[in-house]
This record gives sequence, structure tokens and C-alpha cells, in this order.
Amino acid sequence: MILDNYRGTWEDEDTSELRKLTREFIANEITPHQERYAEQHRVDRDVWRKAGQAGLLCISVPEEYGGGGGDFRHEAIVLHEQGLAFDDAWGYSVHSSICAHYILEYGTEEQKKAWLPKLASGEYVAAIAMTEPGTGSDLQSIRTKAVRDGDEWVINGSKTFITNGTHCDLVIIVARTSDEPGAKGISLIVAEVGGEDVVGDSGTWATGFERGRVLDKMGMRGQDTRELFFTDMRVPVGNVLGGEAGEDKGFYQLMNQLPQERLAIAVGGAGVAEAAVRAGISYAKDREAFGVPIVKFQNTKFVLAEASTEALAVRTFVDHAIAEHTAGKLSTEKASAAKYWATDMQNTIVDKVLQVFGGYGFMNEYPIARTLVRSDEQKIYGGTNEIMKELIGRGL
Repeated sequence: MILDNYRGTWEDEDTSELRKLTREFIANEITPHQERYAEQHRVDRDVWRKAGQAGLLCISVPEEYGGGGGDFRHEAIVLHEQGLAFDDAWGYSVHSSICAHYILEYGTEEQKKAWLPKLASGEYVAAIAMTEPGTGSDLQSIRTKAVRDGDEWVINGSKTFITNGTHCDLVIIVARTSDEPGAKGISLIVAEVGGEDVVGDSGTWATGFERGRVLDKMGMRGQDTRELFFTDMRVPVGNVLGGEAGEDKGFYQLMNQLPQERLAIAVGGAGVAEAAVRAGISYAKDREAFGVPIVKFQNTKFVLAEASTEALAVRTFVDHAIAEHTAGKLSTEKASAAKYWATDMQNTIVDKVLQVFGGYGFMNEYPIARTLVRSDEQKIYGGTNEIMKELIGRGL
């Protein structure tokens, strides 16, 4: 197959070893339990601790803060392997590729030393609370409010669609710290909220913090997604990311980190697309109709030829974006293009390959069926693909 032996220009012996380690971890800790994770709407809390012990968390964070000392290439390996395994349960990217980097890039030295080692070890699980019931991609319209009272912020508001909402010990809250309109007055406040190892177990949560409903999603049912509520929740003033609130600092931080988030989604999309093609080829070689494997039929061959070519095109585009990001050259427009196109093609390829499976493609026991449902969500989170096109259009 044309995808065999493909290797990105940025991959080396170090990333190859990491790929082997990640594949083994997912095969042992994730894949055998996907059905149970879907039923309980989260991975086991112990998955995070084991990932930390294996050195897979915060892999692109410097060693001085407990991380792996790598860069985004190493994050991309883990994300791609998740896609290849059809894993839609483990909220790795939010914890490691996103939240850890907000702290690394904008946190004070004290904040980095306090939080990053705990994220790297799996002692803490991280979430970022951006989306509100009435606010998605339009982050300038957030309503969650933080009012200073002496040495504390008093936070009131609600968030929804929060990945790692059940397990999170640390939440980065996007809140308005002044009455200035739009982007002004937005800050990122980090709250240590206390963990919840088991749904329904109150743990030692911060006062005024409440975990709301576990959200009943159409796909990605094994991923931990929940509502969060803040009612007069008190957080130390020093927990503002960067040490102090001011003007549009929080909005600036969000805008500068979103390209990495979107590229992370694109990497996963490339992995899923390739996994779908490989699953389709394997099935077509085993399944017989009229006494011959269906891969012998011209239509089946043409469908898989198209899908494998498209998956290779996605992989090469995403690899180009990874190389640019590693070199510090990835633009907002190109990150948006990678996110929208990779996830659009993921949907196209999965839908095309599912037809090869016939009736079995409609059965949830086959990963391709579950993947078709979850693929639509890739086009929505991290900013809808329509918003991605708007961002690309602004740079024309």
C-alpha cells in the first residue's frame, strides 16, 4: 500500500522509539477497554498515572519541569498513534498538547514549578474551560466573571463541553476580569479544584466549584466531557496565568495557543484516515463474495485506491504543518487550513471506506462504525471548520 513505509521528513530514530512505546501503551491500556470506557464516559483515572510513569505526558515540556524535553514532533507521534488505534476516549491532547503549554508559555516560574511536574506525572489531570452554553468560537463574548476581593478572585459562571471535566484536578478558566468589552479584560485563571476518581464521588473539590452533567454525546462516548459550574468560587489572585490580569492578555494567550490545538486535531484526523484505509483493505482481503475476496472487484479496488491516496495527501500536508510549527513558522491561516482539511477528509475517507464493509460497517462492534459517528465532531471542536475558513479568508 502507498502508505506503507511512509515517514515524515521530521521523524527520526528518537520519534520512532517513541512511536513504539506509544503503540504499546495504547494497545495495553486503551484499546482493550474501549467498550467499558464508552459505557462509563471516561477512561480509568489510572490511565493518566500510568501514562505519566511511561513518560508520555507533557512530552514536549522541558525536563526541568518534569516533562520529556521534546517538542511538538513528539506530541504529534502520540496523537497520530491515537488516531491509528481509533482511540476517541483518552483526552491526551487537551492535557498535554494544550493545557501544559499554556502554563509553559505564559506561566510565571513559580506557576510552572508548581503545576507542570504534577501534570507530567499524571498526579494532576488538566482541563481548559473556554466554551460556555451561549459562546463557542466567539471567545470575546464569554460571560464567566472573576471579581477581585482582596487576595482572591471570586468566579461566577458556567462552562460546557469540557474535555477531562470529570478527572480534572486543575482547570484553566477563561474569565472576564474587568468590564471592558470584547477581548479586553479577558484573563486565564488556573484553579486547583481537587480530583474526582469516580463519578459521584465528591472528593475534595474547591469551594464553589461543581461538576455538572456528564454529557451524552453522539460519538466519542468514551471521552470525559462535562459541564462545569463556578458559584462564588475563590481562587488566589496569584493564579492568573502570568501572574497578573490586564487588558487583553488572556485573549492574546488564547489566540497564540489555538494554532497548536488545531494542528493537534489535524494530526489525529490524519491518523484516523489512515487507520480507516488500513481497516478497509484488511477487511476487503478477508471478505468473500461470489467465491472471491471483494478486494478483487474493480469498484472495491478503486474505492480503496482513492481513499489511500487521499489519506497520503492528508498525511503529507499535516507533516508539512508539523515541520513548520516545530520551526516556529506555522501561521494561524495554515494551522486553520490543516485542521479543516484534515478533518473534512477524515470524514470523506471514513464514509467511503465504511461502504466496503457493507452491513458490518453499520455495526458498533466494528471500529469503522464508531469512527464514522465520532468523525463529525472533529469538524466542530477546536473551532468549527466554517470558522477555520473564515480565518483563512482573513489572510487572503
